[in-house]
Amino acid sequence: MSAISIDYYKTSMGELVLGSFDNQLCICDWRYRKMRSEIDFRIITGLSATSTYAETPVIAMAKEQIEQYLNGHREQFDVPLLMVGTPFQKEVWNALLQIPYGKTESYLGLSNRLNNPKAIRAVASANGANAIAIFVPCHRIIGSNGDLVGYAGGLDTKRKLLALESKSTSCQLDLFDRL
Repeated sequence: MSAISIDYYKTSMGELVLGSFDNQLCICDWRYRKMRSEIDFRIITGLSATSTYAETPVIAMAKEQIEQYLNGHREQFDVPLLMVGTPFQKEVWNALLQIPYGKTESYLGLSNRLNNPKAIRAVASANGANAIAIFVPCHRIIGSNGDLVGYAGGLDTKRKLLALESKSTSCQLDLFDRL
């Protein structure tokens, strides 16, 4: 039986669980989230794998890119991802990847992107089941009224991630204004 390599990574935003399988990142999730055991079970079952504690080159690359992102020096990631979920969940997660850095979208907007405007609750559920936080930017989803809505890392972390991205994009815009 194959194994998912697991490592823990403390960041300025909180502690993450990182997991790699077959040279791809399959977990980058908040260690103390409410659905931790359900998420882990889904991934272990979906990959027919066990887990072992080890840092792999993919996990090392993920740590480096997360650090660059949190320091405002990275807006896009190139770590290979392995999304483990239902076809619908994967469709939602792939749609999340299309939300640009520094931008936000609502569940309704995401449902519309998927040409399924009535699937708001299903989209919200799939968003909440995302196991590759930051890389698959579920933090960019807000309520239709602009309010922050649930986030596995907590609303304070979500607020900080959005502020980080907002600050970075406004700084870039300021540079253009000066030209």
